Amino acid sequence: MDASTERNLQKKYWKEHSTQLTVEEMLLDSQAAKLDLEERPEILGLLPPIHGKHVVELGAGIGRFTGTLAEAADHVIAMDFMQHVIDKNKEVNGHYKNVEFWCADVTSPHLKIVPASMDLIFSNWLLMYLSDAEVEELVKNMIQWLKVGGHIFFRESCFHQSGDHKRKMNPTHYREPKLYNKVFGECCVQEDDGSYSEFRLVFCKCVRAYVHNKRNQNQICWLWEKVKSVGPEGKSFQKFLDNVQYTQRGILRYERIFGDGFVSTGGIATTKEFVEKLKLKPGESVLDVGCGIGGGDFYMAEEYNVEVVGIDLSVNMISIALERAIGMKCAVEFEVSDCTEKFYPDNSFDVIYSRDTLLHIQDKPTLFQKFFKWLKPNGRLFISDYCKSAKEPSADFASYIKQRGYDLHDIDGYKKMLCEAGFDKVVAEDRTVQFSEILQRELSAFEKAKESFLIEFCQEDFDHIVQGWRAKLKRCTEGEQNWGLFTATVMTKSS
Repeated sequence: MDASTERNLQKKYWKEHSTQLTVEEMLLDSQAAKLDLEERPEILGLLPPIHGKHVVELGAGIGRFTGTLAEAADHVIAMDFMQHVIDKNKEVNGHYKNVEFWCADVTSPHLKIVPASMDLIFSNWLLMYLSDAEVEELVKNMIQWLKVGGHIFFRESCFHQSGDHKRKMNPTHYREPKLYNKVFGECCVQEDDGSYSEFRLVFCKCVRAYVHNKRNQNQICWLWEKVKSVGPEGKSFQKFLDNVQYTQRGILRYERIFGDGFVSTGGIATTKEFVEKLKLKPGESVLDVGCGIGGGDFYMAEEYNVEVVGIDLSVNMISIALERAIGMKCAVEFEVSDCTEKFYPDNSFDVIYSRDTLLHIQDKPTLFQKFFKWLKPNGRLFISDYCKSAKEPSADFASYIKQRGYDLHDIDGYKKMLCEAGFDKVVAEDRTVQFSEILQRELSAFEKAKESFLIEFCQEDFDHIVQGWRAKLKRCTEGEQNWGLFTATVMTKSS
């Protein structure tokens, strides 16, 4: 479809669905009033500070967000491509003297926004009404409009529609989130001074209002920051995970040995065993740090009727988890986020759960202090993680740790860090024997399933898994690598 046909189709679609200019029409859902009441403050609460800042709102519609943006920002450009829609916005929010109302199409080559003039670009349901080529071109323009340190926030419907309004035709592009991650993540421009700028992903997460009200994970929002870059070849730790250690192919390869939905030791069997220790009660809130592709989160939500927030630094992990969530109708919210930078209010969760993930975290004492604050009184902590013996590692094991970027501690040292963070009833168990038994079972089953594995993967993939498991078994047998299980409780908190 050429660009002109695409634009005409989208204009026809929105002309049909903007006759009343109501919230119900904008959300295209019979629950619009309830959803708007919950999602609007949620969306606005995710934005970076905008007091005194310059903001452009793309696809502003009737102004659901315009007024609140204007109350905080120094200057707002509210833009929409339908004249009667932007007129409605002006009717509602025209008393804000710091708002300019533009009837303009973001895909127009005549759209002029001064380079490096904006602190925040905000859009709520826009990119899904553009073609792939139009999205790519707009992203190149947006990074130019932003100041270094400025942000882009956008929210889209992915995979499938959410609203229940009937539509004669629907030209919306319900993309997979990974397309947006790719286009923004690969954007890198050279500035006039010769330096490079790129986007750093701050978060990518489900809209909680839709998870809670519709058990629907397909409403997804992103926050990106424009940052200086070393150039197109620059690599952050997040990019290392997604491009080296946890490529999409690599994740699916691991899933074949751990079992459907899992990338952690023992798969569903150890998940059932460990989750049972948590004594979960219906309605409790669980934070899963390093949730992987979501198998444990789906299990907890379905089996115990709890609400789960799963966070992971790997974009590829969360992308797969979101795909697996389609049609499951469970209270699981996923987010691409760095747990070391994440903020939650004190007393947010009943349980924090983490499986074989914190080995990536260099400053565990600070993270454990955050966990302590995030947990409610009587909250429970559960961690399984790779550990090492107290003795000096061999050259081979030291090389392995360095190559992976791991931060490993002996089990007693791990326990000490949890105690020093304030936790009570800290129990540290050496589960290395169990770990070895699981590794052996996984390896044996995997080798027997070689023929079916090679239908989807190659011999090199097979050899990689086998060699990795045999190396772990050897390190465990020699006493170098351990597997620690840690539980703790928050009994009291100082005022």
